[in-house]
Amino acid sequence: MTKIQNELNKGTYVEPSKMMYSSFMADWLKDKQTKVQRRTLETYSGLVNNHILPTLGQIELSKLTPRHIQDLYNDLFETGRLSDENIQKVHTIINDSLNKAVSWEMVAKNVASVLERPKARKKEMEVWEVDEAHEFLKIAEKDRYYVAFLLALTTGMRQGEILGLRWKDVNLDTGILSITQTLSHDGKEMQVGAKTDSGNRTVAIDAETVNALRKLAKRSKAERLEAGPGSFQDNGLVISTTVGTPLTPRNLMRTFYRIIEKAGVKKIRFHDLRHTHATMLLKANVNPKIVAERMGWSDIKMIDRYAHVLPNIQKDTADAFGKCSFKIKKPNKNIIRANFINSHQQNICLCIDKNQKPLVYQGILTF
Repeated sequence: MTKIQNELNKGTYVEPSKMMYSSFMADWLKDKQTKVQRRTLETYSGLVNNHILPTLGQIELSKLTPRHIQDLYNDLFETGRLSDENIQKVHTIINDSLNKAVSWEMVAKNVASVLERPKARKKEMEVWEVDEAHEFLKIAEKDRYYVAFLLALTTGMRQGEILGLRWKDVNLDTGILSITQTLSHDGKEMQVGAKTDSGNRTVAIDAETVNALRKLAKRSKAERLEAGPGSFQDNGLVISTTVGTPLTPRNLMRTFYRIIEKAGVKKIRFHDLRHTHATMLLKANVNPKIVAERMGWSDIKMIDRYAHVLPNIQKDTADAFGKCSFKIKKPNKNIIRANFINSHQQNICLCIDKNQKPLVYQGILTF
């Protein structure tokens, strides 16, 4: 009572809301409609309705406690109903919603703010070795969507970036392509820009990929002419169906796994083609900063996720440093006389070779 009286006197008292958390979250999701992309809103809605509200929905907003929320996190971890990354998203949603409840003066404080963000357990990354990638591409070359798989392996582009790539974003003369739009996960919407601000980038492509794109451009032009006016939707897409419409990620994945089975290589996700590209670059000792820029990462620390699949990089770096720094020079057999300016054959030495040409050495000399 004393605490409430003090808050009343200070004008900071917030009357506890009797609204159920489920009702509040309906308002919160409605408020998000104009602030996030459609796909993000769908993700939020799925996590709220399927994983948050069944546990917390019937608790009054003002009676929600840190223990309630932590029990939810523990249950999600123990049952394995969600991936670690999605449990982190659950925390983000709850924390953001309660911050909004505070700003709307429905509760006095955000009880989720005292909880630690759930940690994502590291999973072993699946990538292909070079020979596996070649075997896959050998089989995929006969498929209509070969270039989609080739781009994933040779550029590290995301699936949505590949399916949203347009011919006007590709310069085959310079071997440069620009990533300016992506196809949504459900294949229903083209979204301007990449997944992140740093994802809007240009990527150089090799000669083999340029040749494959030239062949695809000719085929696309022939299909457009064959279909005739009104039968072909010219969206200008590099990867499209036979009538020019966007290829849905689901259909691309169906083809991807069929080719994997036929090629007899290790089964990985389509996104792991991107990991394979980054791994190959790092194994080739490409500057990590360049790799980060090519992959569209905002932070070079993203390279850390590849440390466990690159055990030899540190050893190779140490060996290279040793060869560079401690390389022993062979003695110059042409030297016929040497005068040491300082004693103990150190520091500066003036030498005369067979042609009477003076040579100056600094350091210890060995004959």
